[in-house]
Amino acid sequence: MKTSARNELTGKITNIIDGAVMSEVKITVSSEVTISATVTKEGIHSLGAKLNDNVTAIIKASSIIITKDAVKTTARNVLKGKVVEVIKGAINSEVKLSLGNSIISAVVTNDAIEDLSIKASEDAYAIFKASSVILIA
Repeated sequence: MKTSARNELTGKITNIIDGAVMSEVKITVSSEVTISATVTKEGIHSLGAKLNDNVTAIIKASSIIITKDAVKTTARNVLKGKVVEVIKGAINSEVKLSLGNSIISAVVTNDAIEDLSIKASEDAYAIFKASSVILIA
């Protein structure tokens, strides 16, 4: 399946916590990266997804917040990485963050790049809500 989303990370389902309507799914991408996704129980059922299955987590680059400091947040996904590239545009920039063997991209305003002084080779965090993750099997 082809998508326009910049971020597609494949991993193994390592935990599923069922609620009345929604389920939280933990996907281990690597020893450094675990992603949380919240999806409907019906969605999990229609995927046929179960523990130890491989799935791909899709996250739009515009759904990712970049920060240089570790913060406490209600977002389930706070992933530490290293900035490998900042691609400046007229209004927005793309920030590519290395998460071990994976790369995650975020689209942020140029003002934010300047305010945070985001540069290649520096540590940064990618933050996104579990509800921003779409799973495909």
